[in-house]
Amino acid sequence: MRISRIYLNQPLAVGSEVTLSPEATRHLVTVLRAQAGAQVVLFNGTGGEYSATLVEIGKKQALARIDHFSDIDRASPLAIHLGIGLSRGDRFDTVVQKATELGVAEITPLYTERTEVKLKGDRADKKLRHWQQIAISACEQCQLNRVPTIHHPVTLQEWLANTSAKQKFVLHHRSEKALRDYRDTPHSVALAIGPEGGLSDMEIQACHDRDFKNLTLGPRVLRTETAPLAAISLLQFQWGDW
Repeated sequence: MRISRIYLNQPLAVGSEVTLSPEATRHLVTVLRAQAGAQVVLFNGTGGEYSATLVEIGKKQALARIDHFSDIDRASPLAIHLGIGLSRGDRFDTVVQKATELGVAEITPLYTERTEVKLKGDRADKKLRHWQQIAISACEQCQLNRVPTIHHPVTLQEWLANTSAKQKFVLHHRSEKALRDYRDTPHSVALAIGPEGGLSDMEIQACHDRDFKNLTLGPRVLRTETAPLAAISLLQFQWGDW
């Protein structure tokens, strides 16, 4: 049986016993039919992972004993911060899930001129928790030990003013600058992408004013949920761990 990976938002230490979340317990019991004695892997997002043994398992609660720590780190050496316009429906959920699998370090939802989604107060907090759980689930699946940071939505201008990556790109399909045209090897990249309809000319100029360079992915116009995944894949191939 495949060994399950489970995220716990708490300190972990070899020799200790920890109670798994109701969601993790439900998955172990109803989906995997796990029994006491089964092996699991635990991680808390601070790096490394812990081998553990289920010592008790019931319908609503499971207890695991931590046996061993491994300092393995599967994070990319390239820290990618994705700033992307909020999109409608479940498209943003897809971006969070797949961008996590591809190894981004941070994701910031952006309010832009063409953003049709507005989140405030409790609704924004609820969405943020939802996206963070999507990222956690993606890490459990793809064996990442560090969960990317999902920031609160901000305006494009706020994000541009506070982004300090070594290399900065704005995705711009009307440009002719491809990734192969940039020779320096950065350790961090900020990537700005618009929502449905893209960024306006004024917003692209605002990116340029903050030292963002044009980046095109070719002659075709990609959807807002496709463009970041293609761009992140190229960045990982060029400067990351692919």
